[in-house]
Amino acid sequence: MLRRYGRVLALLALIVVQAAMAGVMSVMLLLSFALGMVFLFPPQAMLVRELAELNRRLVRDWTDVTIESPYLPAPPPPVPQADGMYRSDRTLYKTPRVPAWNNRWKWLVSDPATWRDEVWLLLDPLVKVVLAPLLLLLPGRGLRVYGLWSKKLLDPTAASRLAGQVSHLQRTRNLAADSQAAEMRRIERDLHDGTQARLVAIGMTLGAVEQLVETDPKAAKALLAKARDASSETLTELRRVIRGIHPPVLAERGLADAVRALAMDSPLDVTVEVSLPHRPEAPVEAAVYFAVSELLSNAARHGDARTATVDISTNAATLRVTVTDDGMGGADPAKGSGLAGIERRLAAFDGVLAVHSPPGGPTTVSMELPNVLPTYWTGASTKMPRWKTATVVILWATAWCPTFPQGIVAGIFKVFGIEEKTWFLALHLPEPWQWPTITGMILLGVLMHVMAIRIPATHDREKFMADATPTKPWC
Repeated sequence: MLRRYGRVLALLALIVVQAAMAGVMSVMLLLSFALGMVFLFPPQAMLVRELAELNRRLVRDWTDVTIESPYLPAPPPPVPQADGMYRSDRTLYKTPRVPAWNNRWKWLVSDPATWRDEVWLLLDPLVKVVLAPLLLLLPGRGLRVYGLWSKKLLDPTAASRLAGQVSHLQRTRNLAADSQAAEMRRIERDLHDGTQARLVAIGMTLGAVEQLVETDPKAAKALLAKARDASSETLTELRRVIRGIHPPVLAERGLADAVRALAMDSPLDVTVEVSLPHRPEAPVEAAVYFAVSELLSNAARHGDARTATVDISTNAATLRVTVTDDGMGGADPAKGSGLAGIERRLAAFDGVLAVHSPPGGPTTVSMELPNVLPTYWTGASTKMPRWKTATVVILWATAWCPTFPQGIVAGIFKVFGIEEKTWFLALHLPEPWQWPTITGMILLGVLMHVMAIRIPATHDREKFMADATPTKPWC
């Protein structure tokens, strides 16, 4: 109780600070937009955000009401064009300072959470004054009410959540597009510098053979032998390029065998441990395969490693991959290594990359791809509540009664004029009510069967779609 009263007094003491800050922030906001001093708006908005974040933490710690951060992600830093200039709208700048400031200003102005924070700062001291009697008489209930008020104004709205998701998807799409463009450039370079050059050389050799076949048959045969060897090398190189696009072993045998094939081809002594109940989706397999291939290649080429371990496992719907080698260490994604490319590849799946590579080694690279595995075979699917299970059991146990005996069978008795009424409800009713009752019984039974199937289907659609069959629709 004393702790609650302490929290209430601290909350009420913040009224003075918030009132003073509200005055200063209002003046800064007025100067920003009324007098054109727009440079005051970013620091003003960030100060208000700091106060709002402090309030979210206090509410979470004191009332167990969780308030998520509603802000849109900050804009990325400006990227120079091919000529080294930085663009902001239709203006070019030599340095990124002005474009970065413009992007930051637009980000703060366009974020709805910025203006909701401003409204909260103006109203919150008044709300605390109104709630003061309740806070002092019933501190637990008062803190709860204040937490709900704060959540109402500071929690993300549906629009802000959607805007955040759209922004995240845009960044992910851009990363995926950049990664795909880099892969296309690599394939074009390999084909142009390797396969195409060899094919041109084979064509020139065959042209020389055509000229020498009558005058110098021995030389022509020697050139034909060279052309045959060159065609074999070209085919080998072309197969290597194809494996770089999408290895056949990955498509045919899955991620586990493809990584084991990588381990056999690697100059390192690689140990592979894979625990996958089933195959993930093809894009996920490709991303993990090329990431492991890049890490093993870096360990052998740059890390002077001798042994490596690849561990692929699952945690509910999350796919985890860990690659460890005994190299010299010092790997850093910021140095422009292949780790940055792996990060871009994983970003398409909201994946994260963690690198632990102290000087001297060993190097451990961990990758996590969340929610890329079906929940029905990862064991993460939730069981139906007992009331749902009981409802389904009761429906299956009783749906046959209105459908067949009270519906279809009674209808057959009625059509053929069988006088035996037995326990058919409809046949004991007056004549005008018999057919409506029979029809209603059949519809009731069909509805009960549909509900018995629909309840588990809507509870876990992935598991239902994976396990259910026309003969076993209740799986």
